[in-house]
Amino acid sequence: MKTSPTSNRMYGFLVLYEMHTDFLVRALDGVEQKDAQKRLDTKANHIAWITGSVVHSRYFLAKSFGIELPSVTDELFAGNKGIIDEATYPSLADYIKDWKEISPRLQEALTAATNEKLDEKLLIPGMEITLFEMISFSSYREANCIGQIALWRRLLGYPGINYM
Repeated sequence: MKTSPTSNRMYGFLVLYEMHTDFLVRALDGVEQKDAQKRLDTKANHIAWITGSVVHSRYFLAKSFGIELPSVTDELFAGNKGIIDEATYPSLADYIKDWKEISPRLQEALTAATNEKLDEKLLIPGMEITLFEMISFSSYREANCIGQIALWRRLLGYPGINYM
């Protein structure tokens, strides 16, 4: 970790954040665009949707810190939309570009977050949740999604993720 967080509650999440930032790019390494939307005759979410949802989640979380940047995910993932069968999703390269754009900015905000900021209530329809709880959920979900992409890599005939 580059700098210590303002709130000691964030230390573990920032370690995971840095890992996930790297692991998502590694999970997508070498995956050809023609394979990104394959579902292998299932209704499972494909790599393009999983990746887009993770990228969109970081942009959504960044908005809680006043970071408003456009993303290729804005339209297809607005309102937590599920996978759309007939949609053509953005390229993995476009997702990675957005990921690399938002990640350092959000990391700065997470590092600087005070306990008061972390305790702010978020306005999410049907839920009462603090920003800290949303960060916790987002960290869990990123790990889960990277694991799904790792599984898809193997199902599509790619080697496993190189974590080093």
